[in-house]
Amino acid sequence: EVQLQASGGGLVQPGGFLRLSCVASGFTFSPYVMGWFRRAPGKELEWVSALSDEGDYATYADSVKGRFTISGDNDKNTLYLEMNDLKPQDTAVYYCAKGKRGIRSYSHPDRHDYWGQGTLVTVSS
Repeated sequence: EVQLQASGGGLVQPGGFLRLSCVASGFTFSPYVMGWFRRAPGKELEWVSALSDEGDYATYADSVKGRFTISGDNDKNTLYLEMNDLKPQDTAVYYCAKGKRGIRSYSHPDRHDYWGQGTLVTVSS
């Protein structure tokens, strides 16, 4: 059974750091694009970052570029999101997602077929 389990969220002060993890089971990362999305309170789902199927290319939403880093460990079948200089507007439930086979668009949620349950990140003084 394909399953994604996200963890690492919590409460952090503005300017702080968090490292999110997403452990995958039922498939291996290497053939698929993997990504992170988030849903802030009262807002629609927002794409955050994506990692190519070969793990050699990463792309980011403008709102997090320069602050967040996506990476993957194929041996551990785990996806990571390092979040630096966190801002209150980063407060959201963060979801990891598996891209569909042959995905071309990294940022569209409809191009992903499995999702983690989410981990809450709260950035507040």
